[in-house]
Amino acid sequence: MPCELKMRSPFAISLAGYGSCALAGTCWGTGFYFGKIALTELNVGHMVLYRFLFACLGLLPMVRLPRFSRKDWLLLLIAAFLGIPVQFMVQFYGLSFTTVSHAALMVGTMPVILAVGASIFTHERLDRKGWLALIGSTIGVTLITLGGARQSAAHGPSLAGDLLVVLSLIIALAWILISRDLMHRNSPLAVTTWTILPGTAMLALWVFLMDGPPPVHGITNQVWIACAAGGLLCTSAAMFLWNWGIHHVPASRAGVFLNIEPALGSILGVELLGDKLGPDAWLGGALILAAAIVLTTTGKSQPK
Repeated sequence: MPCELKMRSPFAISLAGYGSCALAGTCWGTGFYFGKIALTELNVGHMVLYRFLFACLGLLPMVRLPRFSRKDWLLLLIAAFLGIPVQFMVQFYGLSFTTVSHAALMVGTMPVILAVGASIFTHERLDRKGWLALIGSTIGVTLITLGGARQSAAHGPSLAGDLLVVLSLIIALAWILISRDLMHRNSPLAVTTWTILPGTAMLALWVFLMDGPPPVHGITNQVWIACAAGGLLCTSAAMFLWNWGIHHVPASRAGVFLNIEPALGSILGVELLGDKLGPDAWLGGALILAAAIVLTTTGKSQPK
């Protein structure tokens, strides 16, 4: 009994929540790498659709009939629409125009975006360090995008691609905050499952109307594996881990573990795909990561 009580202590729960967010960041860190492999044979719409179809397969054993209120169903469908077809189509369309390393470094702005969003919508006020982190992160994004705009090599980074990735993160903010609100009244597993399932249905309708049915024949095993990994590891597992984590820890503090994604993603891009990062990108990436670490480890949220 003492052991059980100890495991249920606030410290143990917070530790598990932060660990869950760290695992989610690690899974997400491989997402652009697998996505870039899949984009060698699939267009953006078909690649994203296959990713989420595999994610749905991974969630099927955990599907239970939900008991959401009418208001929660409406919020969940809004989160599903913004978080899946809109966010992921914008994000991977941006990836198709830039490199894995640049896209991953752009994701380093998410902790700052999340903290600002929490400040506006959930009454977590940023202190002076928080605002300095925001300024530093903005300068970092500017350096990376301007550096990419000056590079004209084929298959290299581009200003349009980098900015589309940032836009997708702003869209993701709405999904995160709505999901966090839903998880005050519902289990993280139910919210995750019933965000992905209807979101995938919306995505399928979008893709079929815009691109037609996805191809089945002529796809290499490497691409099938990349799609499966993107769905099972980077989507269903990562979303559940993240939702469970932010259910137990402050959203603005959990954002530090999103730094794993840009760090791991940029390393994979450089080491496995041969991406080249110029001095502007290295400096900008360092500013983004430093800003996120300062914000989520030393800043204090204060109620308004």
